[in-house]
Amino acid sequence: MRFPILNLLSAASWTLAILLLPASAFRSHASSGALASVPDSTCWLVVLGNAQDGGAPHPGCGRSCCSLKFAGMQGDQTVVSLGLVDRRAQKKFLVEATPDLPRQLHHLRNCLSPDSGDAPDGILLTHAHIGHYVGLAYLGKEAMDAREIRVYAMPRMRFFLESNGPWSQLVTRRNIVLESIENERTFVLSPNLRASPLLVPHRDEYSETVGFMIYGPQKTALFIPDIDKWERWSHRLETLLDSVDYAFVDGTFFDGEELPSRDMSQIPHPFVAETMARLDALPESTRRKVHFIHLNHTNPLLDPSSPSSLSTVRKGYRIARPGDAFPL
Repeated sequence: MRFPILNLLSAASWTLAILLLPASAFRSHASSGALASVPDSTCWLVVLGNAQDGGAPHPGCGRSCCSLKFAGMQGDQTVVSLGLVDRRAQKKFLVEATPDLPRQLHHLRNCLSPDSGDAPDGILLTHAHIGHYVGLAYLGKEAMDAREIRVYAMPRMRFFLESNGPWSQLVTRRNIVLESIENERTFVLSPNLRASPLLVPHRDEYSETVGFMIYGPQKTALFIPDIDKWERWSHRLETLLDSVDYAFVDGTFFDGEELPSRDMSQIPHPFVAETMARLDALPESTRRKVHFIHLNHTNPLLDPSSPSSLSTVRKGYRIARPGDAFPL
């Protein structure tokens, strides 16, 4: 189900929208059949952002894709993040700590209840590129001065945070508590939510890069916001799609024409056009599991009315939008 009025609803109204929506409202996001248990669904996954690290409008961009956003004539796009909510246990988690963390924490809070507080019960990190971890700074004494927020990090990611300021100050002041995770080892988030990291090939200057398998009581989601070309990975995307209900995958660039001034071999994300060509022969029931996310400011998929967006949806794929909610 999409909540296109995410930024217009009051906190109380947005919470009620999640709690009271009927089962039929969620069938567009079901991988198979009707979801008879949705009204009592324990866990939720909510898209809190879908843009690449720099967001949209993007710093330094004078092109039409950003100029109207800078002028306030079009809405901006928050950086890629997911929210995970366990209603029964009253727990909420962020996947990624982005530069838009203040707004995303506010929306995540309203997914549970307005009086649940902004502090998450934990944050899962994929890697040390700016859109995925710099939001941790808001947990420090200059802002929230949070207490012992659990941050789930791979070994190199953990070492990077412990060894470099200002992140190390968050550790020593116990604004955050680092929880070590291991490749393909499942860890528990709450009584009804688990996750497992998957190493992926990417530019690993400061840390390794992972995606996550996210397990709820009924549904499973794959989250791979950053990866080099699919053929460089030890896993086959097609095989993983068979084992999940939703897949949020790297859609950074629609094709190779978006950045003519850049050597695209140096930023070898799989183009959306390439991913679709790879998956087009799969059944429609499999294709509709795919939700493109982590969209560069140049990517026409950011505009729901663009020909590229419309053709992508016609082929059976989905484009992750802030406010999309999925029962787990």
